[in-house]
Amino acid sequence: MDKAGRLEKGDGSKVPVPVGANRGISIIDLILRLVGIAGTLGAAIAMGTNEQTLPFFTRFVQFSAEYDDFRSFRLFVIVNAILAAYFVLTIPLSIVHIMRSAARGSRILLIILDTIMLALLTAGASAAASIVYLAHNGNSSTNWLPVCQQYGDFCQGASGSLIGSFGGIVMLILTILLGAIALSRQARRVL
Repeated sequence: MDKAGRLEKGDGSKVPVPVGANRGISIIDLILRLVGIAGTLGAAIAMGTNEQTLPFFTRFVQFSAEYDDFRSFRLFVIVNAILAAYFVLTIPLSIVHIMRSAARGSRILLIILDTIMLALLTAGASAAASIVYLAHNGNSSTNWLPVCQQYGDFCQGASGSLIGSFGGIVMLILTILLGAIALSRQARRVL
């Protein structure tokens, strides 16, 4: 009986999975981790070097905006640096999964750690996004004025760094899904 016939009868879980099928998933996982390094490291560097100084009346009195003026931005930089290091440290496991596509325990560990890191990165990016939103739009009920009209370069740098961080979130979601798919294929092969 062919594959389509088995699926129609409801025996989809008994369809044999090729032995090397998880190798392609592992290669994609490695690529996503490399892209995640670029996104989170770029976001941490962009926010960590973000500053702007405005002169006020004279050149001796100046106002400046730096990332460490806001605790949310400090959290953002720290979390993105942690995630960049995490991505670097998990690359050897991705390489092991390419060579040994039947590795099960390390895949489960990686899924658990990826989920924890996803929660951490989401918290840091969301905290920074709320401050960037207030900087762009203000809040009329609390009389907070938008400051991006004065600190345009600072706000653009902060907004740009959020893109890299949210890209890292997408990479983590995809790596979790790929790990789960690889585990489900292994479970079918065992049955």
